[in-house]
Amino acid sequence: MPEERLDGGVRSVQVALDVLEAVAFSDEELGVTQIAERLHLTKGSVHRHLLTLVERGYLVQNPATTRYSRGPRSRLLAHYAPKADLIQLASGPMRELRDLLGHSVVLSEISPRGALVLSMVGGTAAIEIGVRPGSELPFHSSAQGKVLLAFAPPAMRERVLSRALPSSTPQTVTDRKAIEQELARVAREGFATAPEQAMLGINAVAAPIFDEKDFCAGALALVGSIQFLPANIDAKSVAALKAAAGHISRLLGHGRIRQKTA
Repeated sequence: MPEERLDGGVRSVQVALDVLEAVAFSDEELGVTQIAERLHLTKGSVHRHLLTLVERGYLVQNPATTRYSRGPRSRLLAHYAPKADLIQLASGPMRELRDLLGHSVVLSEISPRGALVLSMVGGTAAIEIGVRPGSELPFHSSAQGKVLLAFAPPAMRERVLSRALPSSTPQTVTDRKAIEQELARVAREGFATAPEQAMLGINAVAAPIFDEKDFCAGALALVGSIQFLPANIDAKSVAALKAAAGHISRLLGHGRIRQKTA
């Protein structure tokens, strides 16, 4: 029988998905040792899951290097994804925002564990600061997570805030009341910041993206060094970020007048 997890999931399925995502989100082929180190698993456990994923066609193994990459079934799933998806629609506005301000621009959407990074456009500085697509950022210590949580259904906010909130840096806010007050401000002002709360020396400012049903479909963020993206973010940068997020929202149908059905 599969090993049950305390949260109701199945451990073996969780590991298989972690292995698949590690390879799928990598820019290069990965070997067993690399995957095991990234996921903090034994090589034996990783190898067993790799065999199954290769057998099912989700991954392929390069016979010359013995490393793994995305397989035909993974590409087939991508083929059947919606044509006008969030990543595609956001790519143009993200590049325009990067060109205007110079910072890295990151697109995320909500997941059960935080803000899932979908794509990133690197900044123009000599040293690039960004987030790897496929990463999940905590709700309480990332600008993207705060935005998504601020506009999430109340039941989801309660689920997130009722559990222990880890501290990543000395600047991370873990007090529930303080976080709730900040989320109220985020919902009111339409943007969130997280200066050195997820990682020392790094700041991010994020704004919500809405779809045609007024649901918060994602978060658009500027990410950079605290030296160039300070805690007290200037009004011009915030306005440009919100304008870009609004542009993507309109491409998703937000604000479009919906006809009433008879």
